[in-house]
Amino acid sequence: MITIVKINSMKRIYMDHAATSPLAPEVLDAMIPYFTDLYGNASSLHSFGREAKEAIEDARCKIARLINAEPSEIFFTSGGTESDNLALKGIAWRNKTKGCHIITSSIEHPAILEVCKVLAKQGFEVTYLPVTQEGLVELTALELAIQKDTILISIMHANNEIGTIQTAFRPRARYQ
Repeated sequence: MITIVKINSMKRIYMDHAATSPLAPEVLDAMIPYFTDLYGNASSLHSFGREAKEAIEDARCKIARLINAEPSEIFFTSGGTESDNLALKGIAWRNKTKGCHIITSSIEHPAILEVCKVLAKQGFEVTYLPVTQEGLVELTALELAIQKDTILISIMHANNEIGTIQTAFRPRARYQ
């Protein structure tokens, strides 16, 4: 989706909807009561907090039904960085007894690269795969990097900076 905004007779185009985007009208309509009348700290015991908690739990159940999951499997975070932290650290620490090797690419989002640095300081081994000039991870390099104790591979499907979309890429020279 591309948003075109006219400011001072100059047309501006916003093309970074992977980072943020305007609310869909139906989402705004659904949220208006929580921005105006039904706000409250969902961790509080007072009525405002209880109403907010009830709304959050209702949303959790609806999302779970939509994706055929259990409500206890749905976590709300403040954004992508927090989600990346939760996912990588959770998987790494849950599987620590199975291994301590993590694979990622050298051009991942900083939210991934920073978590990998932290995990490396905590005893995990991190392999940073190089990418081609086009920003692709070579499948052969990935296959060679996998070890017996590899517990996690985190490579973004679509790069937010250069636009590369990862595919099952094998360099032609090796397979001609």
